[in-house]
Amino acid sequence: MSRHFESAPGLCEDKDTATNDFVFNQTMLRIADPERSLDFYTRIMGMTLLRKLDFKDMKFSLYFLTAEKDLSAISKDEATRTTQTFGRPAMLELTHNWDDTPENADYHNGNSEPKGFGHIGFHVPDLEAACSRFEDLGVSFQKRPDEGSMKGLAFIKDPDGYWIEIFDATKVSDVCRDHLE
Repeated sequence: MSRHFESAPGLCEDKDTATNDFVFNQTMLRIADPERSLDFYTRIMGMTLLRKLDFKDMKFSLYFLTAEKDLSAISKDEATRTTQTFGRPAMLELTHNWDDTPENADYHNGNSEPKGFGHIGFHVPDLEAACSRFEDLGVSFQKRPDEGSMKGLAFIKDPDGYWIEIFDATKVSDVCRDHLE
């Protein structure tokens, strides 16, 4: 029996036991203005800042955000909270190089040429309500749910132009059905 749920060329069937305790921890995005980015990710996307680290000599700051609901086990002790931050899955790391500002920083969002990184994604329980809220809050859309060839999902943009896919996980199978082989 395969350890994978699908088949595709290149899959390794035998998992190296040395990787058993590996945790996918973070995706990092560079930001030009921490205040506007933290406002966006905490107010508009509902994330919680778990840890901020300032590196004075290297002139940059890291902001680790989570979308987890139950944070009751998070320590107030900074060293313990740092360990908890780096040991949990699916963190968003925002990196601000202190010399970067909205006036001088132009980050590649990965969707223009040359293409690379594409987006991060959020499940929402009601796509229409979420998109209506984003509209009311003045969030920029790259794609609305009724646009494009794949209806039923949206793409919004954060303050630095990174794309965020917005979808209802209970409906993704239906959204994809007509487009799959």
